[in-house]
Amino acid sequence: MSHVVIGSKNPVKINCVKNVFGRVFPEKEFAFEGIDLASGVSDQPMTDAETLKGAINRANGSHILKPDAIFCLGIEGGIAEIDGALHAFAWVVIQSEKRTGKARTATFPLPSAIRKLLDEGYELGHANDKLFKENNSKQKGGAVGTLTLGMLDRTEYYEQAVLLALVPFINEGLFPA
Repeated sequence: MSHVVIGSKNPVKINCVKNVFGRVFPEKEFAFEGIDLASGVSDQPMTDAETLKGAINRANGSHILKPDAIFCLGIEGGIAEIDGALHAFAWVVIQSEKRTGKARTATFPLPSAIRKLLDEGYELGHANDKLFKENNSKQKGGAVGTLTLGMLDRTEYYEQAVLLALVPFINEGLFPA
């Protein structure tokens, strides 16, 4: 059984990886493990570059702690200002011994009330909980779930980026090691 390590214990991140790997590699059996790992960036990354760095750091850290893993993943949510408005997104980085895949989720706008809480030092998940009177939303539907009225939860939101980060692994001939 192949070992897949995710640089987070957040069940949303672990479940999205399980879901995608089950679809992409239906003939393989994987053991999935989430590990507590610092991203090495701000608790709430506020740029695209910082968010990507956090995902890379989580994937690298997973590999250092679990060198036997066939895949190591980092998933990092972030925020960036686009045309004067804040948008949320996440980066996914997948590493194996020979390849690295990277992909970013779609972005979505955040309301000005969230921006105010972020400016006060809240992370997006905590700001979302405070504004919408939720509890631990980042381990459930997240801000994306709240703002889409439950039509897209955080697990589904991350799945496309996990799949896209796997492109070099499912097309090895097109992406030499």
